[in-house]
Amino acid sequence: MTTPIRIGNASGFYGDRFSGVEEMLTGGPLDVLTGDYLAELTMLILGRDRLKDPSLGYARTFLKQLETGLGEALDRGVKIVSNAGGLNPAGLAQAISQLADRLGLHPTIAYVEGDDLLSRAAELGLGTPLTANAYLGAWGIADALQAGADVVVTGRVTDASVIVGPAAAHHGWKRTQYDELAGAVVAGHVIECGCQATGGNYAFFGEIRDFGRPGFPIAEIHADGSSVITKHDHTGGAVTIDTVKAQLLYEITGARYAGPDVTTRLDTIELSSDGPDRVRITGVHGEPPPPTYKVSLNSVGGFRNEVDFVLTGLELEAKAELVQRQLEQALPKRPAELRWTLAWTEKPNADSEEEASVFLRCAVKDPDPKVVGRAFSSAAIELALASYPGFHVTAPPGDGSPYGLFEAGYVDIREVEHVVVLPDGTRRVVEPAAETQPLAEVDLELPMPLPQLASSRRPRTREMPLGRIAGARSGDKGSDANVGVWVRHEKAWRWLAHTLTVELFKDLLPETRPLTVKRYLFPNLWAVNFVVEGLLGEGVASQARFDPQAKAVGEWLRSRYVDVPEVLL
Repeated sequence: MTTPIRIGNASGFYGDRFSGVEEMLTGGPLDVLTGDYLAELTMLILGRDRLKDPSLGYARTFLKQLETGLGEALDRGVKIVSNAGGLNPAGLAQAISQLADRLGLHPTIAYVEGDDLLSRAAELGLGTPLTANAYLGAWGIADALQAGADVVVTGRVTDASVIVGPAAAHHGWKRTQYDELAGAVVAGHVIECGCQATGGNYAFFGEIRDFGRPGFPIAEIHADGSSVITKHDHTGGAVTIDTVKAQLLYEITGARYAGPDVTTRLDTIELSSDGPDRVRITGVHGEPPPPTYKVSLNSVGGFRNEVDFVLTGLELEAKAELVQRQLEQALPKRPAELRWTLAWTEKPNADSEEEASVFLRCAVKDPDPKVVGRAFSSAAIELALASYPGFHVTAPPGDGSPYGLFEAGYVDIREVEHVVVLPDGTRRVVEPAAETQPLAEVDLELPMPLPQLASSRRPRTREMPLGRIAGARSGDKGSDANVGVWVRHEKAWRWLAHTLTVELFKDLLPETRPLTVKRYLFPNLWAVNFVVEGLLGEGVASQARFDPQAKAVGEWLRSRYVDVPEVLL
């Protein structure tokens, strides 16, 4: 039995706390420090960077963090693994080497590539996107570490792979040790989003005593795939069963969580306390991965613009109707998409002007930047002295800005050449999985209803926000959104599973009524997960709605009123 490997994560997205690398390296012992910099929107940003300068396409923040962090990591014997290579891992590896030379350091550097399918997108049936990147797995990272690399940077790998690779290398796992790999995937999924595992975006944030500056998370991964989630001592935030559970429900679908190395059975996860700020994860089962790689496809969809009109006082609907009619008549050419939304924040007989106002937003999109640029802006501002009483806007509209479209594609795993370039320059091809298994849904049984709720007598209930008894975490999955809802004791779970149906979910969130909503049960977590198809239009970069990444949909759901049996309170 090998000792557990202690892996910390210092970044959950491109733009996370800059000091995270230094905090993690100096805060306590680590074997490996990871950083996740890539998301669907990030790939679009990096794609536009690469168009301007082919030598770019990687997360430049990571390189700046290494100016102080690289020497610290080498002194402490901490390996660094990150997907900050983005669209140009070779370029980032070269930049790190140049940085090391300037600092008088001598790290061994490796990188992983092969995910970039842009040059073959058309022949693979992926269209003509701006970026096309397959989600690779962990074995290139593992090979690099076993070859002695101090720093490993990758292109598009799955978020958890930067954690799974070091664990596999440390413990010497074989590619068919699916339970161990699945356990590492779960640990990676928990810590990949940084402080979301230590209290960030947590439904019951008021219970965390020290919430000012949550520490970044750590996973201690054992040889059998079990793990303990923790954080450095004397850092803010908290690691509890509920903070871990909230992150487990983030950006998932059903019980089978597909990856390039293993399909993880999320319905087998067991959580238990291991002491203050320590949560143990056990029991995770894995299955062979699917026969296809998911591909992240980003394109420039066109150009967008918007203006927010402020309506104050009386006759608000009439004022909204007037300015809407005037603006649409004044446009030289109607944009391909024109959307009006009215946000009701007004209070009757308000004591302040702001509380007496509502916001009317007009958002436009078109392939032609001129249609949504000055032509749109001027038409809106020219109404300033010719429209409703009290006319003003929150900010003057400007030129149209480009927006992106995200789409997921799939290719046979044999169509992708996963390559690791070792510290000595040797290029090694990482073979795809020899054993695969197509994905299938898992049917999980409903728990038995509570006797008090199953009887013919109607139980006494109290109407209250769902969030008084349940937590939630929501996020984006391409054009879809997921909303995971959990409760904190078994009786409440039996009520939740029978009560929060797709029908009630749609009633509580009317915006979802015309959409397809799927529900999945997670009995081990006392949770249900909803996937709302198409809620985000063409993905986060298209900015299709008020909350484009669905980050607050779960909190909206928690604010809605339901009848809760008093026996559960």
